[in-house]
Amino acid sequence: MKVHLVDGTYELFRSYFGAPKAIYNGVEVGATRGILRSMHALLREPDVTHVGVAFDTVIESFRNDLFDGYKTSYGVPDDLMSQFPLAERATEALGMVTWRMIEFEADDALATFAARAAAEPMVDQVVICSPDKDLRQCVRGTRVVCLDRMRRVVIDEAGVVAKFGISPSLIPDWLALVGDDADGIPGVPRWGAKSAAQVLTLHGHVEDIPDNVMKWKAPIRGSAALAESLRDHRIEVQLYRRLATLREDAPLPETTDDLEWRGARRDELTALCTEIGDTEFLGRVERWR
Repeated sequence: MKVHLVDGTYELFRSYFGAPKAIYNGVEVGATRGILRSMHALLREPDVTHVGVAFDTVIESFRNDLFDGYKTSYGVPDDLMSQFPLAERATEALGMVTWRMIEFEADDALATFAARAAAEPMVDQVVICSPDKDLRQCVRGTRVVCLDRMRRVVIDEAGVVAKFGISPSLIPDWLALVGDDADGIPGVPRWGAKSAAQVLTLHGHVEDIPDNVMKWKAPIRGSAALAESLRDHRIEVQLYRRLATLREDAPLPETTDDLEWRGARRDELTALCTEIGDTEFLGRVERWR
């Protein structure tokens, strides 16, 4: 069996910017209508039997306590933020296990359950539904993969290596060096995607990269400047890697069996669809619990 883990925050953002806007009773509900249809389409796939969805109910997390520059909800449109509770109710009403993350991030929830499910013999594959590069660190061979649902592309470990030039386990180190604008991680000056991949492939994690460039295992273009910059930012790069490393200890009480999809919840879904003016959607649902 496969376990599908969905990045609900990404799905909501995608629906907000991709689906038609819709105001009902003075409230913007277009993204919620969009995520209903997107998740319903996923549930209709033949190999989708066990599903969990994670949302950043609060954009800020414990990482904001570690670094002032880490991403916040600043700049997120109000009519998008206001739809998080509706979207979470939507996936729950569809019968999907839904994780509302507050101290941890949605990505931490996905990483936690991916590791949990992958350790179970009855699970053939864990599919993380998200194009987010942060989640590539969770990929393990062909057992834990990422799925870009829009492009219908599956990314296994070989795909991560082909894309980034490094193994999944080095993604946090790579992000620490290169930076991540989406998360507010500055990176280390002078380090780019190619140079970071080359040096990490040679030495492993950032702490294993020698300060003395003469001790590097192979010559890299601009290596002296790279070594100097890293030497000057040793403390920062360790913090950046901590920020980029997904936690696998998010407090999720569910077991893999709990994620089995048994149908939509009629009363809850009817109430939600009435609230967002989309009762037509109810006729699309084939299975109720």
